[in-house]
Amino acid sequence: MSKEVLQGREVILEFFPVGAFVKVSAMDVASLTEISIQGPLSAPEETLKRNALKRLEYVLKKKGVLV
Repeated sequence: MSKEVLQGREVILEFFPVGAFVKVSAMDVASLTEISIQGPLSAPEETLKRNALKRLEYVLKKKGVLV
């Protein structure tokens, strides 16, 4: 799970409502890597957070920051 992989890393999350959608940005402070996802405004915040962390984990692994 993303929480275990990103354990000990500082991650900043921001939620921006845009019309019927929410833009979620997640940034890994150590590597300055930032990702963004979109989801419906009606989606639970925990679901959006989990999806953003999974995406950030994927990008960090692809860049070789995480093993």
